[in-house]
Amino acid sequence: MERFKGKTVIVTGASSGIGRGVAERFSQEGANVVICARHEDKLQQVAKQLPQDRTLAQVADVSKFADVESLVAAAVKRFGGLDVIVNNAGIGTEGDALTVSLDDWNETLAINLSGVFHGCRAAMPELLKRKGCIVNTASVSGLSGDWQMCAYNAAKGGVVNLTRSLALDFGGKGVRVNAVAPSLTRTGMTEEMLEDKDLVARFMERLPLGRPAEPADIAAVVAFLASDDARFVNGVNLPVDGGVMASNGQPKM
Repeated sequence: MERFKGKTVIVTGASSGIGRGVAERFSQEGANVVICARHEDKLQQVAKQLPQDRTLAQVADVSKFADVESLVAAAVKRFGGLDVIVNNAGIGTEGDALTVSLDDWNETLAINLSGVFHGCRAAMPELLKRKGCIVNTASVSGLSGDWQMCAYNAAKGGVVNLTRSLALDFGGKGVRVNAVAPSLTRTGMTEEMLEDKDLVARFMERLPLGRPAEPADIAAVVAFLASDDARFVNGVNLPVDGGVMASNGQPKM
């Protein structure tokens, strides 16, 4: 299946986890893939695993709009245009309103929310030319909240409503905007959490499918939303959560 042959896709936060899985999926489906992250060594490790003639790796900090502008410009220069941007870069931050540090709060909002806005703003002129699309990475924590993650919840909640707003503003101009909302996914960010057997057992009580997601599970849905198969899907924040939202946070009986 090569739904994206000849198309160019930017994936932010692509050096590991969901972003890496998304980049690999688009590449497998024939796309030119432009990947970015803050750390060059990890980014280059991913780039080496992808076809060199269809891959561009560039270091970028999505919290800095100039970096994202340069990323989009590099994609257009290398591949002639842009069809899709996946705004995936993000960090995890723990703490409630009294315990989270102000630095952590500001950094989380800068990367997880402003970083998404920067990607959308920088890419939109190019996406309008090709009637492209945007897929943002939100979270079930942005749809319903979670304990001890106020900064993360606030940022991802912002992504959810930003996605809706952009879909309204640009859908009529030919650019679809959607988001995926993963639950617990096996990535470097959740590695420590998944080693806590008691914590995982409690989480599994809320997860009907009984396992964490793998990056490939999320990547498959991102690819669908970016494809012509989803040509009438716009403004959706799609839970990819194994049923967490359906369970309404209730444990098994």
